[in-house]
Amino acid sequence: MKKRILSAILAGVMALSMTACGSKEATDTAATEAADAAAATEAADAESEEAAEEEATGEDVVIKMTWWGGQTRHDQTQQICDLYTESHPNVTFELSPSGWDGYFEKLSTQAASGAMPDIVQMDYLYLTTYAKNNSLADLQQFIDDGTIDVSGIDQNLLNTGSVDGKMPAVVLTTSMINVGYNTEVLAEAGVEEPTGDWTWSDFVEMNQKVYDATGKYGVSMNAVADTNIFNYWVRQHGASLFSEDNKSLGYEDDQICADFFAMWKGLMDADVMPNPDEFAQIETLGQEAGPVVTGDGAMTMEWNNYASKLSTVSSSIKMVTPPLSDDSDNLGLWMKPGMFMSIAETSTVKKEAAEFINWMLNSEEANDIMLGERGTPAPASVREHLVASGKLGEQQIAMFEGVDTAAALCGATPAPDPVGMAEVNEVFKNAGTAVFYGQMTPEEAAKDFREKAIAVLSVSN
Repeated sequence: MKKRILSAILAGVMALSMTACGSKEATDTAATEAADAAAATEAADAESEEAAEEEATGEDVVIKMTWWGGQTRHDQTQQICDLYTESHPNVTFELSPSGWDGYFEKLSTQAASGAMPDIVQMDYLYLTTYAKNNSLADLQQFIDDGTIDVSGIDQNLLNTGSVDGKMPAVVLTTSMINVGYNTEVLAEAGVEEPTGDWTWSDFVEMNQKVYDATGKYGVSMNAVADTNIFNYWVRQHGASLFSEDNKSLGYEDDQICADFFAMWKGLMDADVMPNPDEFAQIETLGQEAGPVVTGDGAMTMEWNNYASKLSTVSSSIKMVTPPLSDDSDNLGLWMKPGMFMSIAETSTVKKEAAEFINWMLNSEEANDIMLGERGTPAPASVREHLVASGKLGEQQIAMFEGVDTAAALCGATPAPDPVGMAEVNEVFKNAGTAVFYGQMTPEEAAKDFREKAIAVLSVSN
């Protein structure tokens, strides 16, 4: 604008000068030339401003994004994306949220057809599978050029997103297995709240007391939906779930698995917890309407962000580390990457997707919306900001403090799960379900799981 004004002034001066010094013809010629020069300058300035505006906003970009979670997470993610678009008006989103059930089945179909969304919320269970079939882009390039800032993430935690020398995923949060419990239900049953030194025997006894006293579920969950809880159980027995080469199971005694199945069957037979069909019906209500949230059940085993992400619907939920082994001092707990963010190899907007992931990971604005719902933020600066912000409720603060408390109970983080994990989870689920319905003994199911798991692992790794 200053250039335009200056051009107009110069044009006027030139016209006056020519009038004073020469003929009318010379004056008219000079005025015309000055006007043309001013117009050219104005056009150049306008073109420059338009180019600068285009450079600031960039071409229109649509980022497709998918994740699993409950309604709270869905609402928060929508807010985050809307906020990002406000500061990046050329970027809009196509969002496809989902529950956990069926999420990876759908993702598998999308990957096979080349239609995977640009940004994918990824889990440790399936990271290796999707990385090795080349469905995920290597994000190391964006870490190296500074697009994604990982300087605030513990190196060991960051490395959990590495597979075969590549970085197909950036860890967003950290989490661990916990037990969520409703304080009001326990008080109604006259049961004291659990503490970190409780055992599996205590767990069974407390939940039995809840049912006997109230008729409500003691524990409400699907213990064989995947192998996460069983992995914890195996580690407590001093073994690992998988062998080092991922071609077999890492424990030799099938009684470990049989005892796991038997414990949960005993709780079902006593009506202390729902059977798989009953729990499937409960799941259709959504996590926000689950028994522990509504006060119709006492406990569930979940990730440590359970109380935090449900804080908007219940203030009665607390978390505690899972039961210890009755027979050994082995530490089964581990710091698990809560979830990752990945970019599809087929994405045509990888750079823009990486920029958004960086903002979601590190910005105070995004984390002020999430408030730890997805788990404890991986970057230390974000955790410090949230604690100091005064925006965290009691359940969020407890989650942050619980991570420090649980550190003493944590062993080494296991390697990412092997290729074929989805199939291994399925055979584990089928074996456990067969026990719960009396179709197999725990010992038969443990043997069946071993044989079928090895059949999957040996050809997949």
